[in-house]
Amino acid sequence: MGSVADKVKGAANEVVGKGKQAVGRATDNPRLEGEGAAQELKGKTQKAVGDAKDAVKRGVDRL
Repeated sequence: MGSVADKVKGAANEVVGKGKQAVGRATDNPRLEGEGAAQELKGKTQKAVGDAKDAVKRGVDRL
């Protein structure tokens, strides 16, 4: 998967995760809130992977 795809999927997972957390809090559902937190973290990780791929590509392009 390319860096852009990682960043897009990461952003989507962050948004969905934040939404799940909000719904979990509003409905007093700790399981859903926990799932949302995990999904948000997954999204942040995916975005970090995309950023790392970009950094590696920039480094290789300089050679």
